[in-house]
Amino acid sequence: MIRRSLVVASAAAAVVFCGATLSGQSRTPDGQPDIQGFWANQTHRLATYNIEGAADPTHVFLSGNPTDETSLVVDPPDGKVPYQPWAKARRDDVFEHHLNITKWEHVDPHTRCFLSGIPRMFYQGTFQILQPPGYLVILQEFNHGTRIIPLDQRPHIGGDIKLWMGDSRGHWEGNTLVVDVTNKNDKTWFDIVGDFHGDEVHIRERFTVVSADRIDYQATFEDPKVYTRPFTMALSFGRAVKGAEAKSYELLEEACHEGDQDTQEMVHRLTK
Repeated sequence: MIRRSLVVASAAAAVVFCGATLSGQSRTPDGQPDIQGFWANQTHRLATYNIEGAADPTHVFLSGNPTDETSLVVDPPDGKVPYQPWAKARRDDVFEHHLNITKWEHVDPHTRCFLSGIPRMFYQGTFQILQPPGYLVILQEFNHGTRIIPLDQRPHIGGDIKLWMGDSRGHWEGNTLVVDVTNKNDKTWFDIVGDFHGDEVHIRERFTVVSADRIDYQATFEDPKVYTRPFTMALSFGRAVKGAEAKSYELLEEACHEGDQDTQEMVHRLTK
């Protein structure tokens, strides 16, 4: 009982401390917690390879990035995407052939310079958050991906419209931005090895402002045609640029197709 009381007391103290830290946080003119600036993923550097954690040694060697092989999936507890059997078979086919592609279905959409989708836009590189009145805007450095999130509770667009980044609607619950995403197409993957969703996926994101330099992120995915149950992924974002440097910092002008030779090689391999 003493040990349990200490745990409860410590948790309560952490909540009080967090509240005290955030109470003096600056806000935008329309009352949003001000999180404008440049951010980057601070956890699981090789998430873009495999969200379930296991890393191919060749990929680690070529990228030069170490990995803790920790799954981004925090629910279910086993760290696995809860695929239906047909969907698991499709994902496994890509996994087995992603280093030796034999058809276009094995090719990562990122390699073909398509937009990242959600939450892959947050895995690598820098992204910028802007907060014009009534909106939150996210600008991705890679391939100029953009999300414009209205905060005025307007309805989603018609269900027959499918978008690379989906249709987002957000609202603040204290220091947590809650975003509801619908209208996704089925052309984006979660990673290189073929983890995927369908075009009826429903995504619920939570951006929790922990401090001036940290945001904890969770996204829950529901797609009854692909998964046996909803699942949740988690990341942590830190400020990529701080202080005076942030005033003059700009996202890189990254053009994915410029100088690209991968597509030509893929066409040659898949048509010979």
